[in-house]
Amino acid sequence: MQVYAASDSASYVGRETCKSCHIEQDNLWQGSHHDLAMQHASEETVFGNFSNATFSYAGIFSKFYKQKNKFMVQTDGPDGKLHDYEIKYTFGVTPLQQYLIELDDGKLQALSIAWDTRKKAEGGQRWFHLYPDEEITFDDELHWTRPSFNWNGMCAECHSTNLKKNYDTKTDSFKTSWSEIDVSCEACHGPASDHLVWVQEKKQSTIANKGFDLLFDERKDVHWNINKDTGSALRNQPRASSKEIEVCAQCHSRRSAISDDYSPGKPFMNHYIPRLLDEGMYYADGQIQDEVYVHGSFLQSKMYHKGVTCSDCHEPHSLELRQEGNGVCLQCHATEKFDNKKRHFHHTDGKGGQCAECHMPQRDYMVIDGRHDHSIRIPRPDLSVALGTPNACNQCHENKPISWAATAVKGWYGKSNKGHQQYAFALDASRKGKVNAGELLTKLIRDNETPDIARASALSGFTSYLDKSNFDVLQEGLIDEDATVRLASVSALEGLPQAMLAQLAFPLLDDPVRSVRIEAARVLAPVPVGQLQGELLKIYNRAAKEYIHSQQVNAERPEAQFNLGNYYAAKGEYDKAIAAYKKSIQLEDVFVPAYINLTDLYRSQGDDDAAEMLLKRAIEIAPKNADVHYALGLLKIRQKKNTEALKLLQRAVVFDTSNAHYVYVYAIALNSTGQKDVAIEVLRGANERFPQDANILEALIAFHRDAGNEFAAQTLMKKLQKLK
Repeated sequence: MQVYAASDSASYVGRETCKSCHIEQDNLWQGSHHDLAMQHASEETVFGNFSNATFSYAGIFSKFYKQKNKFMVQTDGPDGKLHDYEIKYTFGVTPLQQYLIELDDGKLQALSIAWDTRKKAEGGQRWFHLYPDEEITFDDELHWTRPSFNWNGMCAECHSTNLKKNYDTKTDSFKTSWSEIDVSCEACHGPASDHLVWVQEKKQSTIANKGFDLLFDERKDVHWNINKDTGSALRNQPRASSKEIEVCAQCHSRRSAISDDYSPGKPFMNHYIPRLLDEGMYYADGQIQDEVYVHGSFLQSKMYHKGVTCSDCHEPHSLELRQEGNGVCLQCHATEKFDNKKRHFHHTDGKGGQCAECHMPQRDYMVIDGRHDHSIRIPRPDLSVALGTPNACNQCHENKPISWAATAVKGWYGKSNKGHQQYAFALDASRKGKVNAGELLTKLIRDNETPDIARASALSGFTSYLDKSNFDVLQEGLIDEDATVRLASVSALEGLPQAMLAQLAFPLLDDPVRSVRIEAARVLAPVPVGQLQGELLKIYNRAAKEYIHSQQVNAERPEAQFNLGNYYAAKGEYDKAIAAYKKSIQLEDVFVPAYINLTDLYRSQGDDDAAEMLLKRAIEIAPKNADVHYALGLLKIRQKKNTEALKLLQRAVVFDTSNAHYVYVYAIALNSTGQKDVAIEVLRGANERFPQDANILEALIAFHRDAGNEFAAQTLMKKLQKLK
């Protein structure tokens, strides 16, 4: 009997069809966060107070009320004036509920005033703003009417089933559709029409995987046997794949979509590019910082590397933990060894005796939504002392100094256990530009025991530290088994001489993983391909086409148009680049990077007037943006208008106090205009703030020598030598 795969044309049949056979699973799903991910606004689904309730924020008084059977809000619209809007849908359920409003052209926007659904005793039953410490007005990129709060492109894919965005770039409009409003059966299992055929054939083996692209069978016949000596369990068979984790990752990860044809079972990195442990997203030790969800942190965990999958801990239909409290951990960790005061030095019935409090500390997002860090790490207050990273101990003991926590841990265990994640110093050094960063990154990347996401993160910041001694690290990264590592290695090639770039990156154009192929196409954009012929030209054109399509998938986003502008500019297709940058600005007039890169393009074409006009417009829109002031300052230097240039460069330094390069350039400009003493004072302050920055030290040494301050120069030279 011939076995054939599920059809690419398989269709969605809906939950009602599924539940006729899968009653138990449907009962578990009902009332889950997936079930309630999005709903039509009604008396049953709306939890917020719409009885003429008012809320004040940034000088705007919003009112929530009912008009016949409709739920309404009067609030500031895209013009900053008060308008009345109907609430079309609810979004989420606990601990907060957001509301969707339909604007023109099919755009659904998520209101940034949300309802706290917690009990009143817990601080809930109130309206609150998602940015309570800021004043987000209509001209801010985080206003609810702007692209960042657009449901169609930012939220919908993970809150509904079989979502089709259907964006028309010519009209800037949407005709978004779904097969089911919430996260239903086929959102995870894929379209089920071929499964119905399999059932109708009385389950004979004529269709593979029962008619699906995948089966969630990774836990079938799997047992976790606890080792008596260690107290920890080992899987009786290695995890054959990460397909379950990848299906969850489509929504439970910080990632960028690069296709519009994903369905469960297709390789994750053929359709998404995940965020690495980037600065601002994660702390240097890999702990969650921004809203990165779960996948990136879980990939760092020892549990992931031992074969744990999502459904080992979570029941996949109800989404509840399989056991309450510590019970979920004690499935694999012996009670007598781990769940006692001798192990954790806290009362077993208190907060400190809960595994998750120490190993999965929570961080609040959207003001009140506490989410656990899934890297499941050993608390490291010693790293907090050294690097300023957070730790679980001081999250509870807020009134104690960090040194107290570090001393306590060392006293309990006789040492500070390093744990599975040992890359904090390397990533911190890379972020701060420390002299020893290259050495630390090289060691990290070569350590195959390090989680791949950390190795990839190290590679992404590796370009500045490349030399003959470590170039093999980059070459090996390009052929690594892990696609994330290959992707980061390709990114690290950017900026290399064209001949070397072509030699190293070209083979990756034919990589089996789409995200790697399109990154190779992107970094190869500046390399002329006129000599390519035949199959080689086909490979190049295919990858280039895939890259362009990956950005068009998100054509409603200013970042995607910006990326296209960069790509076309690198290829020398300037008309296309200008059009893309202009489209980016049209979509979001406060998206500053598009102004700056369009300015650079105008300048490269000799049109300084257009460049200056554009930057002045950008300053009007973003008057405290350091990057715009810096760009205009450089333009004024080229125009030899030094007085204006210095004012602009000084503002850049004031508006971005974390940017060492801006201070360095400002000091160089001061010195070149004869203000040597002022330049020295600026660099002295910069050296205190950025003691690891060699450029600042070298400039300060040179300025002191020019001024005849040989003793000061020699003292700083010793400091520089210690850095190196």
